[in-house]
Amino acid sequence: MAANVYASATDGGSGGDSAATRSGTGVRTAGATIDCPDVGSKLTSVPEQARGEVDKELALLDEQIAKAYQQLSASAQQMQQDPGFADNAIVNPLKEKRGATLERIAIAIDRVGDRPEGLEALAACTVQDGNQAPAQGEGQDGDAGEQPGQEQGQAGQGQGNGQGQGANGGQAGNGPVAADFADIKSVQPNVNNPRPQGDASRGTFATSCGVNENGLFNSDNIIAAPGVTNGAHHFHDYVGNQANNAFASDEDLANAETSCDDQGDKSSYYWPVVRLQNGTQEQDANKPGGGIEGNAGEIATPKQVTLTFVGNPREKVTAMPRLLRIITGDAKSFVNGPANANASWSCTGFEDRQLKDKYPLCPQGSDVVRTFKFQSCWDGRNIDSANHRTHVAFADAAGNCPSGFRPIPQLVQRIVYDIDAPSLSDGGRTTPLFAVDSFPEQLHKPGTDHGDFINIFDEDLMGEMVDCINDGRKCGAGAGGQDPAPGEEPQEPTKSPEAPQEEPTKAPEAPQEEPTKAPEVPQEEPTKTPDAPQNGNGGGKPGDQGDDGKGDAAKPPAQKPEPEPEPGDASTAPGGAQPEVKATASADGGNAAEQGGGAKNGDGDDADGLGESQAVGQATSAAPTPSAPSRTEPQAVGEGGLADTGAQLWPAVAGAVLVIAGFVVLRRVRRG
Repeated sequence: MAANVYASATDGGSGGDSAATRSGTGVRTAGATIDCPDVGSKLTSVPEQARGEVDKELALLDEQIAKAYQQLSASAQQMQQDPGFADNAIVNPLKEKRGATLERIAIAIDRVGDRPEGLEALAACTVQDGNQAPAQGEGQDGDAGEQPGQEQGQAGQGQGNGQGQGANGGQAGNGPVAADFADIKSVQPNVNNPRPQGDASRGTFATSCGVNENGLFNSDNIIAAPGVTNGAHHFHDYVGNQANNAFASDEDLANAETSCDDQGDKSSYYWPVVRLQNGTQEQDANKPGGGIEGNAGEIATPKQVTLTFVGNPREKVTAMPRLLRIITGDAKSFVNGPANANASWSCTGFEDRQLKDKYPLCPQGSDVVRTFKFQSCWDGRNIDSANHRTHVAFADAAGNCPSGFRPIPQLVQRIVYDIDAPSLSDGGRTTPLFAVDSFPEQLHKPGTDHGDFINIFDEDLMGEMVDCINDGRKCGAGAGGQDPAPGEEPQEPTKSPEAPQEEPTKAPEAPQEEPTKAPEVPQEEPTKTPDAPQNGNGGGKPGDQGDDGKGDAAKPPAQKPEPEPEPGDASTAPGGAQPEVKATASADGGNAAEQGGGAKNGDGDDADGLGESQAVGQATSAAPTPSAPSRTEPQAVGEGGLADTGAQLWPAVAGAVLVIAGFVVLRRVRRG
């Protein structure tokens, strides 16, 4: 049994022997966590007939660990008074519960196949220093050699945000801490992309599915824990398929609504939410998966989500099978070690520098970026596997798939957040810390970040994707102007309001408030439309007009070609004085994702968009469009571009002035 670890809310991390062991008891300043063997990863072959029962038992193991961690985190005083408390009151009872659960798993498999050997050895857990992570294993993506536990440093200095938190920091007391952050400018460029050779598939296909502005959240995981409520123990953002919950069948997914512009893409894309540790009480504040399990604070709505499928640097890709499931990264990597970790954190303008085990501190005007590169090799047979990993694999550094695997389009998922760098010196009191949701015992470590994908493209669209990538073209609803139909028209409505906007604004000062208030009534309607599914049931996401369901018909065409008018540093457009990212978002933050993947896929050499300055411009130029709708929208009603200047533009201005004058006269008559 491992040494006991004491959690202390008063000890500092300023040096001395704060990280030293004392008489074998391993007293640490930054709290403790529960470290249990990951049973699911060991079960590589489970008969299909036993899969449902085994999945439920695996979810029960996670629940047992979560409860043990909660007991541990609430027992700091008892542990200080009694060195044997953790073993006697927490770890040993947990071992007994796990042993019984593992026996049921063995029996379920034994009924229909060969009984697994050695499961009983996985029952024992240990108490682990919350600042240290196991060092076993190696990264799987060629450049993930850094381990989540490395360079954690002294993490006990002034943690928390002034809300009476313990030494583990964060709003809920279980992370993040200052040592989980690093200045992106201190990181050396570390992104190396293999150069395409021979029969390389150099094209890209981008799909646009919004930013979850309709507020579809839950703490289920239909891939890892099907049929189990709260199987993830943390909240997920969902885009694409709107039937996402633990109980959705394949038929439910196939018949569901989608938030994607192209209705042929009903795929499910989901990832842990990012929260600001600012004291906000979210919809799940007192629920499992949320505040009860240490996931607290304001949910940050992404500023942009880019979903791009790229090719293979050595050969052509083949179609993904329908309902293929892929999990990338490891939600338990803090205690499991980094063997399956695949987190990448960076900042716009610095995406040639990726952090694996730290959250980035971005300079002013730069946004936080999290990137997932999914597995791109498939075994040619299975759409899933018992441990959800062995049916897919990563290509090696040169782009070669393992023997017996074939290349498929690689999903590169890029999520951008308008989040200010937290104030570490005061533990986030001035500017709050941020972190991904996690299993409670994983302490919100950045290396636990992960993404999930279920392929529900219709076959024709998947065929188009494969042809596009293999032919070296840039295609898809999110390709930003590659397709003439959606690519040409958006530019005109974006620019047309610019000329007339100055005139009515400057002319009559006094009545300025009237035309501003008049549009407020229609403005509220699109904002309220997505509110219904905010409770997480996700129903009623329209999506059939390419507007991401925001009820804002003027905006979708304005999204795709935006990078040209607003280059690289446009992230400052929304204003440095507006750091807050509203959680259960109004419809505002949204269509940024629709112009998505195209800008960062200029050619096969940089298809993932990392380190390409144009990708920064695209990511950040998306937000200004929805940021100030009240003045733009009423004047964009007259559809027409700059090409109609003489015939239509100035009459519209004159009409606007007459309307304003009418408001003034009417108001004075009423007052008289």
